[in-house]
Amino acid sequence: MRESNLHIGIFGRRNTGKSSLINMITGQDISIVSDFPGTTTDPVKKSVEIFDIGPAILIDTAGIDDLGEIGIKKIQRSQEVIQRVDCAILLIAGNQFGDYEVRLIEQFKKQEVPYLIAHNKNDIDKIAAITKTAIKNHSNAEIIDFSTTNPADKNRMIDALKRIVPKTAFLKCSLIGDLVKPKDVILLITPIDSEAPEGRLILPQNQTIRDALDNHCITAIVKESELSDFLETGITPALVITDSSAFRAVAEKIPETIPLTSFSILFARLKGNFQAFAKGTPCISALEDGNSVLILESCTHQTSCDDIGRVKIPKLLEQFTGKKLNFSVVTGISKLPRNVSDFSLVIQCGGCMITRKQLLNRLNPFIEAGVPVTNYGMALAYLHGIFKRATEVFDKTTAIQQSSDV
Repeated sequence: MRESNLHIGIFGRRNTGKSSLINMITGQDISIVSDFPGTTTDPVKKSVEIFDIGPAILIDTAGIDDLGEIGIKKIQRSQEVIQRVDCAILLIAGNQFGDYEVRLIEQFKKQEVPYLIAHNKNDIDKIAAITKTAIKNHSNAEIIDFSTTNPADKNRMIDALKRIVPKTAFLKCSLIGDLVKPKDVILLITPIDSEAPEGRLILPQNQTIRDALDNHCITAIVKESELSDFLETGITPALVITDSSAFRAVAEKIPETIPLTSFSILFARLKGNFQAFAKGTPCISALEDGNSVLILESCTHQTSCDDIGRVKIPKLLEQFTGKKLNFSVVTGISKLPRNVSDFSLVIQCGGCMITRKQLLNRLNPFIEAGVPVTNYGMALAYLHGIFKRATEVFDKTTAIQQSSDV
């Protein structure tokens, strides 16, 4: 089960035809096309199914040569997209290749983003030998000469894209496949509280159910209030997965002999740096008065008095440590508020709405700076005194699984 669709970023100067390229690939008028440079402002995303590639998200970015104060902000937003894409298209036109493109290429290399270089509008001006030579002085990427106005060039572009899509983009990663076997009974505990969406389950719960079915498991789903009723049936589950907010109550009822973890910890392993989380979590005990703690939420949602990241975790942290702490919250993948080394601890949500690459790029600056990182589920397990129990089910599998990732 791939955790998120392939993200493809389209970068280049103004008026090179980035929006037209998206329209060509999708076969729809998705992005606004104009002869006036600078039409695209914020990055525009479009979900699309690409033949022989699968579900993908195309990201149309603002021109990297935009002018003025607003232009600089547009460029910054476009550059931030590089950290979130699986592969990229660098679009040029009119044989323009210079410092703008070289800087993009350097960023692609730094972020290890595979890319191709496409020269657009060859119906007006074909790519020149001198342009190819200039490109090859800085890049070994494939170069194609095409036009978004030529329907036949759509297949050429898609074929070129297929050659740069990372192999890891098609790996089928399982949440629990290496923890269970067919016919195992998996017990999922899903509280329905003020944060639960109306009439449906949250994404991690949905994905775990699907993963259990894909692995031919027998899945039982209860609220925490019916957990005792389930246990009275005499059925012994091979694995219990709970919402992290119910960790303590569930741990008290589930026998120690039955493996127990949470949805958030499953996602910490699937998407995050599990070893870094495991190492960083015990640093909770070292927090001091006045330390700054950063809460990273990878999606935006309405908050409530039961909000796990903004209310429950901060309250439990101060109760557990007996210290007065300063909390900051950053939602989505917004820019961080200040220097990463100002924080004493970073707590990341499960990251169900973003890709593994996006989450790792979000956390790597903190890890490189020596700032401890953890995630919601692992932090809550530690605060409730069941950290070892909630993570020991992964001891023999995680190192093997993550060594094959990225």
